[in-house]
Amino acid sequence: MVSTGQVLSPAEPEPTGSTSNDQSAPLLELRGVNKRFGAVQALRGVDLVVPGGQVTALAGDNGAGKSVLIKTIAGIHGADGGQVLWNGRAVHVRSPRDAAALGIETVYQDLALCDNLDIVQNMFLGRERTSSALLDEEAMETSARETLTSLSVTTVRSIRQPVASLSGGQRQAVAIAKSVLWNSKLVIMDEPTAALGVAQTAMVLDLVRRLADRGLAVMIVSHNMNDVFQVADRLAVLYLGRMVAAGPADQFDRQIVVDYMTTGESRRRRDDAGPVPPAGEVAR
Repeated sequence: MVSTGQVLSPAEPEPTGSTSNDQSAPLLELRGVNKRFGAVQALRGVDLVVPGGQVTALAGDNGAGKSVLIKTIAGIHGADGGQVLWNGRAVHVRSPRDAAALGIETVYQDLALCDNLDIVQNMFLGRERTSSALLDEEAMETSARETLTSLSVTTVRSIRQPVASLSGGQRQAVAIAKSVLWNSKLVIMDEPTAALGVAQTAMVLDLVRRLADRGLAVMIVSHNMNDVFQVADRLAVLYLGRMVAAGPADQFDRQIVVDYMTTGESRRRRDDAGPVPPAGEVAR
């Protein structure tokens, strides 16, 4: 049974008598998380540390459990066992609403944008601001513009242009801006550079780096090792539902990651770095 800690919104005060969060604790930590779908064991005792202000890359081959893991963190799937800690406190994320209350936002590969709506309408879809029972278009435009500007997204012609008219990189930037509009603390991105050209990929990776530099925790799922090593501070590798290696990115190289992705182990080590920490002995 998953540990059932209380889910707190960032705006809510701590319960009376509780101790304050440990500031040295990682923002998100998974301990021994399991997930089963019938006879299929999708996650097997997964340990994961996601610190604030860093980019954590999650790698793994198809079927390794990456999508199940991020959907478990996002509240779409409930974990069958293990423990989830947020700022050092045990929580039970039962739904995407619980995840959003903590400050967890997920940008999926399909981006979940509506082509027939403009940028502002997409960023506030389902969370529209109102004034006197009417849509507060001015307030939404101002917030959307400020968010895009703060992320140095300057390539869109107008915040009122339809999303259908945007390039792949611009659409990804809008989806990311939408995720940080709501005081998020952890942004999860599923294959953020898939199907993008070189220039658009560079723009998205710069945006990912800026999010971490602003103090947010960023978790990206990617098969592209060039992208991973360009932006990641930490690496975690899943193999058949098990976390087989995790640690600082400078303790890995591309071949080591490929070894872990394809066989679940690696006898290689970087000549200029310490050994890769095995799962369960994650360097913090």
